[in-house]
Amino acid sequence: MKHRVVISGLGVLAPNGVGLEAFTNAIKTGKSGIKFHQHLKDKGFSCCIGGIPEISDEKISEYLTPLQLRGFNSTSILYGCMAAIDAWKNAGFLVNENSNIEYDSGIIFGTGTSGIEKFREAIYQIDNQNVRRLGSTSVVQTMASGISAYLGGILGVGNQVTTNSSACTTGTEAILLAFERIQNGKAKRMLVGSSSDSSLYSWGGFDAMKVMTYKHNETPEKGSRPMSKTASGFVPGSGAGALVLESLESALERKATIYAEVLGGNVNAGGQRNGGTLTAPNPEAVQKCIKDALLDSRISAQEIDAINGHLTATPKDSLEIENWTKALNRKGADFPYINSLKSQVGHCLAASGAIESVAAVLQIKHQFLFPNINCEDIHPEISALISTDKIPTKLIEKNIQIVAKASFGFGDVNACVIFKKYIE
Repeated sequence: MKHRVVISGLGVLAPNGVGLEAFTNAIKTGKSGIKFHQHLKDKGFSCCIGGIPEISDEKISEYLTPLQLRGFNSTSILYGCMAAIDAWKNAGFLVNENSNIEYDSGIIFGTGTSGIEKFREAIYQIDNQNVRRLGSTSVVQTMASGISAYLGGILGVGNQVTTNSSACTTGTEAILLAFERIQNGKAKRMLVGSSSDSSLYSWGGFDAMKVMTYKHNETPEKGSRPMSKTASGFVPGSGAGALVLESLESALERKATIYAEVLGGNVNAGGQRNGGTLTAPNPEAVQKCIKDALLDSRISAQEIDAINGHLTATPKDSLEIENWTKALNRKGADFPYINSLKSQVGHCLAASGAIESVAAVLQIKHQFLFPNINCEDIHPEISALISTDKIPTKLIEKNIQIVAKASFGFGDVNACVIFKKYIE
């Protein structure tokens, strides 16, 4: 028996909104979270703008204890814990350290890098022969599964607790891994998501690759321009998104709020062949990923109302649109609506799939399409493929039944998940 899977909780820390209410209002109004950061300029970055969630020490203390915060220095783990705890509470569950172990609940929370700042501390201590001053948390803050390890103890879950990592597809992949686990009856619910730190040591490599824009240091809110002919590279972002996936039976039994249903999806890779490389997608594999996601979800291409694209504001945006037109066999005015959250928050790297999935689900729950900002000058290669009316630049209130969310990452890896409005 295959169980239906629904989303019963959401949490998010994004550059333009911390918490579900602030984030919902921000994406509806097209609020940018991109700002100029002096410390990037001081370190010699070409791109001196980025998206960093604004969180006070007082807010942090609501999530982690003084003991947990002692020697703590990992924004990736911090963002992930806060978003995940919010999602858990949003789903109607308590955070109680004295509660029994919940063996029906698990965690799959991904990240690209964890604790780079802590690594830096460790390197200096070791170089100065102060190994014993590393502290008791240096290991858990720097291991890849640090985020899920912290959350597992905070929430007391006893099902699978793990971390996935697959570049920019990480968050979307985590959703699908959890979906399959619940669908197959191996868990009743899974807390999933992904996070990405705001470390110079993460962003610096991309700056060195010259894939980040350097043209908008004076106009940061205009910097992230997916699908625009004046796009000049992506803007780095950070944060975390989290979702509680649950079997429909369990959600109904609890009388939980249901934000949307997960119909299915697909994960694949292009093998870095036929145009695919370590840093570029194989178009054939991208199209196959989308087509197989539709097959797994048992829907036709015509049923898709909207697409939440990967769309990073690089030259690959036009290719992504072309891949969607071929995979769906829809173009021109027949193409679904499409938007990119990166216009508002930048490219949140490993966190992007989860944060953008939260945005996609909110569109279904509240029946709207958030605007693409900085996209008044649509790239001519894109306007030649689809009607520009399908790229909203203002909020649209509309009946949304099915949204396709896709992510594509370094290593020529792809993921596509299909969300649907839940109908009793």
